[in-house]
Amino acid sequence: MLSVAEALDAILHEVKPAPPVAVELADALGLITAEAVVSDIDSPPFDKAVMDGFALRSGDLDGAETRLRIVEHVIAGMLPSVAVTSGNATRIMTGAPLPQGADSVVKVEDSRNDPPGPSSVGGTVIIQGIAEPGQNIVRRGASLKVGQTVLPAGRLVRPQEIGALAEVGKEHLSVHARPKVGILATGDELVPVGEQPGLGQIRNSNEAMLGAQTQRAGGQPVLLGIARDNPAELRERIAAGLRCDVLLLSGGVSEGTHDLVPAELAALGVRNVFHKVHLRPGKPLWFGVWKGKPAQAGSWPTYVFGLPGNPVSSLVCFELFVRPCLRRLLGFEPAVPAPVRARLVQEHVAQGERPTYNPARLAWDAQGPRVEPVRWHGSSDLQAMVQANALAVFPGGGATYQPDTFVEVIPFDRSTDGSI
Repeated sequence: MLSVAEALDAILHEVKPAPPVAVELADALGLITAEAVVSDIDSPPFDKAVMDGFALRSGDLDGAETRLRIVEHVIAGMLPSVAVTSGNATRIMTGAPLPQGADSVVKVEDSRNDPPGPSSVGGTVIIQGIAEPGQNIVRRGASLKVGQTVLPAGRLVRPQEIGALAEVGKEHLSVHARPKVGILATGDELVPVGEQPGLGQIRNSNEAMLGAQTQRAGGQPVLLGIARDNPAELRERIAAGLRCDVLLLSGGVSEGTHDLVPAELAALGVRNVFHKVHLRPGKPLWFGVWKGKPAQAGSWPTYVFGLPGNPVSSLVCFELFVRPCLRRLLGFEPAVPAPVRARLVQEHVAQGERPTYNPARLAWDAQGPRVEPVRWHGSSDLQAMVQANALAVFPGGGATYQPDTFVEVIPFDRSTDGSI
């Protein structure tokens, strides 16, 4: 039986980033660039004012009051037509191009009109003090020059990257494709979410939950419904799911008489990489690779996860194993984000020989991250997960952990640190 670290190594040894695709810029948010982008412009494209005020020659100001004649009024989007010469100034707005001859902008608050009233061409402005060359000006190409790299390959596209790419006219961007993730629940006991369960039946909550986890992790969920514990039906439904980039099977991977998934995967030519991992919950996890896609569907493999049917086990295995697979497909590195080290806020007794991934509440205070394990009643207790936003990791062997002990914590949502 593999450890969690060994299972992750085995998965990531198989998984490679998805082939690049070109998408419209608006659709690139949250994806990883598969190309370097260089600028076709200088930014800003001209020397410009960063304050409303007066563009002038700094040498005209001597510290005393200086009276200057206003020769032009320039706003953003307008080209100056009059050069600034000694004794003159141009009224200029923020973002407007600097007129020829000017080397400084004095903000409007540091000036006054004579006579009082709005500054207008042909009037005068009085400025007291001095101005430094380059004051309140940003020079052409200060932010970006033609040929300079805007974004390298391997960069997460956030809103600010969208803006930077739009500035250089990048309408389409090469990114690692968002993987399609097929989700197939198995079991005679399952009924659709909208139906009232009968005796011995439960609603298909895992499909909805795994679909939501897939979306949060950056994948495209493809909901495949319920496959009954019948070899022929199971094989047919699995075969349809193998058209996806990743296939998640919920249930049927343990050792019961109706746990048919491993045998049907083998019959379809899915290569088993491992079965069972030393952890709690989630021990029956199955992982394999299928390379039988037709050429027109793409030559890259389908990665197959057989997840335990109990919802907490399924959720935990997704966070520990499926999420790193999706991150690798999406081009994120490292594929396995570093856990958070957080201090316990209360005593916790860990039981059992296997490492336990306990539902927990992670928060921050003045001393840093702190974690509080959530009380739970086994791998079917989905309500415990509703109270949790992370998993606290307790090594196997059984032990009592005192308050202020530091433990590893795996957050469910890593969007705030730039990862999925």
